[in-house]
Amino acid sequence: MKRITILLVFLSVQLSFGNDNIWSKTGHRTTGEVAQRNLTGKARRAINKLLDGRSLALVSTFGDDIKADRDFKEFSPWHYVNFPDDKKYTDVEPSEHGDLVMGIQKCISIVKNKNSSKADKVFYLKLLVHLIGDLHQPMHVGRLEDKGGNDIQLQWFNKGSNLHKVWDANMINGYGMSYTELAESLPKLSKEQKRKIQEGDVYDWVEESQDLANKIYGSVEAGEKLYFRYGYVWWATVENQLQKGGLRLAKVLNDIFE
Repeated sequence: MKRITILLVFLSVQLSFGNDNIWSKTGHRTTGEVAQRNLTGKARRAINKLLDGRSLALVSTFGDDIKADRDFKEFSPWHYVNFPDDKKYTDVEPSEHGDLVMGIQKCISIVKNKNSSKADKVFYLKLLVHLIGDLHQPMHVGRLEDKGGNDIQLQWFNKGSNLHKVWDANMINGYGMSYTELAESLPKLSKEQKRKIQEGDVYDWVEESQDLANKIYGSVEAGEKLYFRYGYVWWATVENQLQKGGLRLAKVLNDIFE
């Protein structure tokens, strides 16, 4: 009986970490897969050496996996950033606890630093892959007062959800594709289209996500019941964000290992 009780507690903890506040595993892996396909040869070889052959898709969930370990609680604020919807990120005082933009910058600086240990490079590389994915889930750049949509309760096919979770997991998981199938099904882009997406930097990308988040807030009312139509209307946006995240992650990594 004691073993069963411990198992149930463990499972409840795992489920709580697995279902809230994450760009679903499929979403993160799709972004990682898109990035993998757009690496330069030099970047691919360097990353392959650091990750011992593991793909970006396989390490993309690392940032959420470590949430279950309190030793890594200092990284929790790195998964999101909140600032007034009429301001730019650079117009406000950064959080003393860190945020998504600061986390990405820290990861880049450590991975790029030739004096960093291999262990540090591996840790922050895996975290970087995850955070670039989070940056492109627009509700990770949502409002502070509703915790990025977590407090906006909704029904998704008659099951309790919230606006954050609808965008994190409900739509992607409901689509029923593996990450490789999803990556393969994304729109085919020309080199020029890819280059256009990769323009700018993390400051431009976070403001782009904030603009999208503001539109998403206007797409629902608290307590609304969402069905097929919501996914139909917004699915192309989900695809675009996954693809943008992957292409921009590839750019960041290509620049690091140039």
